[in-house]
Amino acid sequence: MVEFSATVLGSLRQSVDAACADPKSGIPGSTVVVVGRDGKELFAHCAGKRGVNSDEPMTLDNIYWIASCTKIIVGIACMQLAERGILALDDSDQLESLCPELKEVKVLQDDGTLVEKRRGITLRMLLTHTAGFGYTFFNDKLRDYSFPIGYDEFDGSMYDMLQPLVNQPGEGWEYGINIDWAGIALERITHLSLNQYLHDYIFQPLGLKNISMVPTRPMKSKLAYMNQRSSDGSLMSRDHLLRKPLVVETTAEIASCFNSGGAGCFAKPQDYCQILATLLNNGTCPTTGARILQESTVNEMFRNQIKDFPDFGRQGLQASKPDLTNPIPELYPVSGNPPQGWGLTMMLSNGGATGRSASTGFWAGLPNLWWWCDREKGVAGMVCTQILPFADAKVLGLWVDIESKVYAALTG
Repeated sequence: MVEFSATVLGSLRQSVDAACADPKSGIPGSTVVVVGRDGKELFAHCAGKRGVNSDEPMTLDNIYWIASCTKIIVGIACMQLAERGILALDDSDQLESLCPELKEVKVLQDDGTLVEKRRGITLRMLLTHTAGFGYTFFNDKLRDYSFPIGYDEFDGSMYDMLQPLVNQPGEGWEYGINIDWAGIALERITHLSLNQYLHDYIFQPLGLKNISMVPTRPMKSKLAYMNQRSSDGSLMSRDHLLRKPLVVETTAEIASCFNSGGAGCFAKPQDYCQILATLLNNGTCPTTGARILQESTVNEMFRNQIKDFPDFGRQGLQASKPDLTNPIPELYPVSGNPPQGWGLTMMLSNGGATGRSASTGFWAGLPNLWWWCDREKGVAGMVCTQILPFADAKVLGLWVDIESKVYAALTG
């Protein structure tokens, strides 16, 4: 069993505290959690305030909109159905019969015209972001096509999922609404809302009470506030992007709320990290004993699925909507530029300066949340903030600092 010394714990706390020392220009508030394979928390600490204009201290009970950190959860759900033979990873006929919209979707060309797609879309393509869908805030071509009305991937409506592709299916990697469509397929084949499925088959078996696509009133009362960083580095408060799940009340309203497989969850970071601990433990929850995935399925999720695109992360992400994201020239640079990998819903790091294993899975959430899951070394963690735009330099610095100290402690 891994356990950090008092010195290591003090150093980690100091990192979080220092990052949040100046709430007006640093990080207003943050929660950092690190877990081991046994589900025990190696480190859990928060610092700063609930928001830039708040006097309330951030606590471990605060709830974050985790945005794209949702994707790995929906990947687990889809792979549960794949294990049971209900969803097929490579059957485009099945997927496009469940989602006939995918049969009809066109491909957007650089000149703004639409052409027919050349092949069917599969669930594996959706889970690996090779189906061809994009995000308007990361892709200028898609953003410009959507004028003057625009697409808002966080509007909570199905309309915003009815976007054209930006690549031919299977011919490139593009980060986008793919996992939203995986969630739609899951809903249509199970006849459950995505939120209900996640509660029944993931959250409840793992004993998680503070994670949901439709937050309870107690969860909403603890919601961390959203912040916006200006170009001069200063911070101001801003509204939440994913508003609809926060305002629905009646059963009918909840039923009409789109459950975003790509960005829909709100969570207490300690709850989320129990999902990561379950992946560390090869699909069995180390605290409740519930098995939610077979070990072979977890292995498949952490296997590089897109060897044909070894430099996919070096194409960068555009700041197509600068209020939502900074430009990202390369996803997770590693010295020597080794081939990059993508599993089922997550990037595989191929090593890195912090000390993580080459097979480590990781990803992020738009308001600057970052998680990693290193099955080889038996450690996973999460750094949470609520700051836009994405790829905030100060949050990236905190993430690298925390990870580096964690791995130094493991090797020491």
